Amino acid sequence: MDKDLVEIKQEVAILTDKLSDLKKEIGKVIVGQEDTIEQLLIAFLAGGHALLEGVPGLAKTLMIRTLAETIELDFKRIQFTPDLMPSDIIGTEILEEDRTTGQHFFKFHKGPIFANIILADEINRTPPKTQAALLEAMQEFEVTYSGETYAMQRPFFILATQNPIEQSGTFPLPEAQLDRFLLYIKIGYPSASDENDILKNTTATAQAAVSKILSGKDIVRLQQMVREVPISDELIAAVGDLVRATRPETTTNAYAKEWVAWGAGPRAGQAMILTAKARALLRGRLSVTPEDIQQVTLPVLRHRILVNFKAEAEGVTSEAVARELLASSSILKR
Repeated sequence: MDKDLVEIKQEVAILTDKLSDLKKEIGKVIVGQEDTIEQLLIAFLAGGHALLEGVPGLAKTLMIRTLAETIELDFKRIQFTPDLMPSDIIGTEILEEDRTTGQHFFKFHKGPIFANIILADEINRTPPKTQAALLEAMQEFEVTYSGETYAMQRPFFILATQNPIEQSGTFPLPEAQLDRFLLYIKIGYPSASDENDILKNTTATAQAAVSKILSGKDIVRLQQMVREVPISDELIAAVGDLVRATRPETTTNAYAKEWVAWGAGPRAGQAMILTAKARALLRGRLSVTPEDIQQVTLPVLRHRILVNFKAEAEGVTSEAVARELLASSSILKR
């Protein structure tokens, strides 16, 4: 066997063991939610941001904080409220005085967004004007203020939580903002056994502590390895077909043509391939399978398909469209 391939497999084995240990650490605090934790790790490995949605009380914030505690990176939490301003996120210029010369000058003081892991808590509780303060940082990994550009620390992740938009006091995220999130993860209620464990563990005196497992260097290396995971031309073509099938003007799928107003762009295909590669690596494999793409399709597409008014009236969701298109793919449903 080729020496380089042996070394790569050994490195993969070491890093996947660390990822397994990381899951165990998170499991000390978070009961169940294995799929959600896996999707968060996939977003990390793929180098993207994630949006978590669920009703209050499902440990969305706790899950992200616990994940951040297992990684040796700077972590900041921003609580989004209706009165939050863009400067509260990005930072602002403050008038200061040079004590030696007595001259006054403006100095930029960085806001909480200048960290490696940002928890944007209840992001849809603040108006779109403030939500938009994250756009440049999420896409370009930099922030511009008064004509000056400030680079973000790398790796850089925004993990946002939101309550269902049907709840009072929420502002729906604009489509451009949603598209910046690699994955849109929905969290449901726990099973009966998991809920019993939650009730037992959280009402006792002992509090679980987690250890640091991964370093920032580990994360960067894993992100590089994700891009090196091979994927067949057949699967790439299947992803392209699936994404194009979401667009009413090009689709041959009658279901999508009837219910979709706007389909997903090329970024959806990029996200699907990267996250499928990340899932394969997370499971210790060096190749992408149709199952990997199946498992990432919904969190990749559910926020990138905009259904029409007729669909909203009939209760047809973007997720239902994605499921229908996935089921109609002869390659991806294997």
